[in-house]
Amino acid sequence: MDISDFQRHIAKRYGDVDRERGVPAAVAWLTEELGELAQAVRKGTVDDQERELGDVVAWLASLADQLGLSLDAAAARMLDADRPPTPVGGENEPAS
Repeated sequence: MDISDFQRHIAKRYGDVDRERGVPAAVAWLTEELGELAQAVRKGTVDDQERELGDVVAWLASLADQLGLSLDAAAARMLDADRPPTPVGGENEPAS
C-alpha cells in the first residue's frame, strides 16, 4: 500500500467521525500517539513500536485529510527540497 492509498483508506474508514471531532482533536490524538510511540521506543517491544508507529501514521493521515492536504505531496516536497527537516529553532539552527 502506498501513502496515498493509506490516506484514502483512513479517510474512508474514519473520516466522518474524525471530521466530527475536528482538527484540534486530531492534533491532540496525534500528540498522544507520538508520546506512546516514544514510550514504546524506550521501553517496548518491536511489536509495540510497530503498533504505535501505525497509530501515529493513521492520525497523521486523518489530520492531513481534514486539512485538505496530501501526505504524498508533503513527502514528495520534502524529497524535492533535498534537505533535512527544519528544526523547531529555525532553519539550520538547533532547537533550544
